[in-house]
Amino acid sequence: MIDETPVLDDHLHLDPDAHRGIDAVRDFARVGGTHLLVVNKPSWHLGVEAETGEDFRDVFERTVDIVADASSELEGRAWPVLGVHPGLISRLVDDRGFTPEAARDLMRAGIDVAAEYVESGDALALKSGRPHYEVGDDVWDASNAVMRRAFEHGAALECAVQLHAEASEDMTEVADWAEDAGMPAHRVVKHYAGGRLKGPTPSVMSEKDRLETAAERGEPFLMETDYIDDPDRPGAVLGPKTVPRRVRWLLENGREEAVRIAHIETPKRVYGIDTEATLASAE
Repeated sequence: MIDETPVLDDHLHLDPDAHRGIDAVRDFARVGGTHLLVVNKPSWHLGVEAETGEDFRDVFERTVDIVADASSELEGRAWPVLGVHPGLISRLVDDRGFTPEAARDLMRAGIDVAAEYVESGDALALKSGRPHYEVGDDVWDASNAVMRRAFEHGAALECAVQLHAEASEDMTEVADWAEDAGMPAHRVVKHYAGGRLKGPTPSVMSEKDRLETAAERGEPFLMETDYIDDPDRPGAVLGPKTVPRRVRWLLENGREEAVRIAHIETPKRVYGIDTEATLASAE
């Protein structure tokens, strides 16, 4: 721990089969990290070319298993976040010959399976979103339909939905869709966010300039690395030690309130998790 505070990385990936896996968790813990939200890797990165919603279950099971292993390395614990990566729609349409409508249906079926894990208590939240790159209107509409299915489950299960989506400082329309489904907007989490965002809760990439912006605003935010645990892209995104190091930097610069917001208050508000109590129970 760092000055007795919980330290949560809100979004990273662990490969259950190759590369660093649990060694990355040990790196995180060694420099003061205590809690992790582990998002399943894209299905095709784990060798799954889904034809039905049930085909995603193997991805989810392997993620749940490595998260259990990760928890045993932490002073706090780790939780799984499960869903379907929005980039899958391009793989289905461009490479596998699916129509956008068929891709939509398959991806929604995968979200339905992920929701079963949340309902049973084996996962904390869902992941969905839409492409962060240029796509045609039919693919865009299909992607939005997948995301809205995730919001329906978020409402029914009273859980958060993490979004992989385009860079933006205003996603109020998407937050409104969540509320239309019966899900509070603050439970929508924009992964890979900057320090300023209207609508969803920002999960801020842990770069100093973004964190300074978030800290200045004094509004709810989370911190993440989006560590991808990919041996073919060893320098991609941020490493697993980054969040604890940035927490230490924030504290050294008098940003105690920002640390409390990101690692205690916002996790409780968005996910219903108590990072302080889970530390105490691990002692």
